[in-house]
Amino acid sequence: MFRLETATKNGQQEVDEVVETKNGDLKIPIIINGREVTAKQREEGASRLEQLIHNPETLRKSAKDKNQDTARSQQLLRILPDAFVFNLGERQGNLQQLVFKPNPHFHPRNREAEVFHAMEGTVWVDDTQNRLAEISGHLMEEVKFGSGLLGHLDKGGTFDVKQEPITKGYWEMTLLNVEMNGKALFFKTITVRQKISRSEFKRVPDDLTVAQAIDLLKKQIGSFQMPNSARGVTGGTGTTVLRAGLW
Repeated sequence: MFRLETATKNGQQEVDEVVETKNGDLKIPIIINGREVTAKQREEGASRLEQLIHNPETLRKSAKDKNQDTARSQQLLRILPDAFVFNLGERQGNLQQLVFKPNPHFHPRNREAEVFHAMEGTVWVDDTQNRLAEISGHLMEEVKFGSGLLGHLDKGGTFDVKQEPITKGYWEMTLLNVEMNGKALFFKTITVRQKISRSEFKRVPDDLTVAQAIDLLKKQIGSFQMPNSARGVTGGTGTTVLRAGLW
């Protein structure tokens, strides 16, 4: 269970409580457009959750899309050693920075790898736990798919992904920030312009049912109090809920 903060297109903030189950992820809003949800919005959110009990196909499709995107992300990370040339950067405590640029001898085999290979940037690795703590990069050139007919991404676009240890030996993604111009449809839950952060992780039972997850979310939103720091937050665009453990 975690709190998901999303920067919206109009520069406002949306916050959801999210619970992961084996059948898919459920969420309920607690802040919409920078304002705490009203009683009516709470009821509407709870009603949408209740409908999932009687219409599980919607939840299954959402879970399938996220699982497919997670698999694509993992495939991209597996090509890191071959797709780039790395040089040592600075060091901060347990974190070692690696600076990367495209390997001219690498030939991408799909559109995802083609975009990945057109980037340069940095990687931070926790070498005491063999974990990737952060990866960020920017597009060095425009990338076209099918001569531009199937989509394109403009030069200069950036991305930044961070993950942190939540408990001993277990890491979660805490930030995803994508700022690109263009159109690429190979990810179903990630858009080319979006900024999300995840925090306040709490362990829930592995066998949690959808009904139990809904009850948990209702209790959580009932006890929520909007912090002063949540007011007036601005950022990028887009919305998504990602499954835990990309790496």
